[in-house]
Amino acid sequence: MLLISRIRENHEEIIERLKTRGLDMSEIVNNILTVDANARRTRNEMESAQAESNQLAAQIGKLIKEGKKDEAESIKNRTSELKTSVKELSEKVQGLENQLKELLYTIPNTPNVSVPRGKSADDNKEVKKVGEPKQLTQKLPHWELAAKYGIIDFDLGVKLTGAGFPVYRGKGARLQRALIQFFLDEGYKNGYTEVQPPLMVNEASGYGTGQLPDKEGQMYHVGVEDLYLIPTAEVPITNMYRDVILKEGDLPVKNCGYTPCFRREAGSYGAHVRGLNRLHQFDKVEIVQIVKPEDSYGVLEDMSDYVQSLLDKLGLHYRVLLLCGGDMGFTSAKTYDMEVWSPAQEMWLECSSVSNFETFQTNRLKCRFKNEQGKTELAHSLNGSALALPRIVAAILETYQTENGIVVPEVLRSYTGFDIID
Repeated sequence: MLLISRIRENHEEIIERLKTRGLDMSEIVNNILTVDANARRTRNEMESAQAESNQLAAQIGKLIKEGKKDEAESIKNRTSELKTSVKELSEKVQGLENQLKELLYTIPNTPNVSVPRGKSADDNKEVKKVGEPKQLTQKLPHWELAAKYGIIDFDLGVKLTGAGFPVYRGKGARLQRALIQFFLDEGYKNGYTEVQPPLMVNEASGYGTGQLPDKEGQMYHVGVEDLYLIPTAEVPITNMYRDVILKEGDLPVKNCGYTPCFRREAGSYGAHVRGLNRLHQFDKVEIVQIVKPEDSYGVLEDMSDYVQSLLDKLGLHYRVLLLCGGDMGFTSAKTYDMEVWSPAQEMWLECSSVSNFETFQTNRLKCRFKNEQGKTELAHSLNGSALALPRIVAAILETYQTENGIVVPEVLRSYTGFDIID
C-alpha cells in the first residue's frame, strides 16, 4: 500500500509512474486526496472539540469548589453538546479513514524508474540468456516421459482431487525431495535462515503481503475458520515481521522456506497448462529479505544472481526478463523473471520471480526498524522463488532425456541416490 504522505506530496509523479503499468489512476488518486483532506479536517474539528470539552471540564471543577454552582451547570450544558459532537465527529473520522484505506488498496505499487513501459508479457525486456537448447535424439514432452517411466501420475491426481494435483511416485518423488533439499541447502550456504511456516494464514496475513484483496479469487478459502491456503511461502514468512520494529543491526533479515503452494488459477485452460506447466498444488522454496531502503535494489540484483546460480548448477538453458509495468504483480516495484527452456515443447517456462516491493508491503505490515538516529522508518521487503519445482522438473525431464532414460543432473545425485531414471 502506498504511503498516504507520499501521495499528498508527490501525487503527480505517482500518476505518471503508474502509467508505466498502462493505467490511468488520476481519478482514484484525486479521490484519495479529497477523502484524506476531509478526514484530516474532520479529525482537527474532533480534536478541537475534545480540547474545549477538557478545558470546560476543568473549569466546572473549579467553579464547584468556588461555590458557583449555577455557572458550573451552564457550562455542563456546553460540555454535553461537545461530547455529542466529539462522538459524531469520531464516527465520521472512522468512516472516512476506512474509505481512504479501501481506496488505497486499489492502487498498485509504483514501478521503479528502470521498469519499461508496457501492457503485457510481449513488452518485457530480455536482459540475459544463458546456454543453448540441448540437441536431443528424441523430444518427448515431460508428461509422456513421466508416464513412460511411471514417475508422475496425472490421472491418479484427477481421481483423488482433480486436475492440477499430480501424484509423484518412486524416482519422481525422490527427484522432488532432492530438489527441495538442494534448494534449502543452497539457501543455508548463502546466509538464509530456514523457516517452516504454516500452510494456512488468516485474513490479516493476506492483506499484509497484498494477496488480499487483489488476488482473493486465486486463493483457496477455508470458510469455517476463515483461513486461506498459502499461494506461496512469501505470505507467512513476510508476515512474521508484521507489527515488528527491528533494530538497524538486525538488517538484512534473510529467510528461506519450503512449502507446498496452493493456487486456484481460475480461468487457466489450454495446451499451455498441460502436464506440470500449471498446477493447483506445487512445491516451492522461497527466499525473503527485509532490508534497509538504501540497500534494496542492490539486494534485488543479488537475489536474481542467486536464483540464476541454481539454474547454472542444474545445467539448464534459461533467460532473465525484466518485467514491464503491465506484467508486474500488483505489489511489485521491480521484478525479474527467470524462465527455463522446455526443449520438447519449444517454449519458455517461468520458474522464478524475484521482486522488490520497496515499502508497499511493509507499510501494510507496519514492519519498521530504528535507524542510527533512533528514528523509526519502514523497511523494504523482497522475495523470490528459489525455486518453484514443477517447471524445473519439466525442464530437467525434457533436457536430460535419452533413449535409455533420464539422466539426473550431477548436482542432485547425492540427494537422489541414483544417476538415471529408467
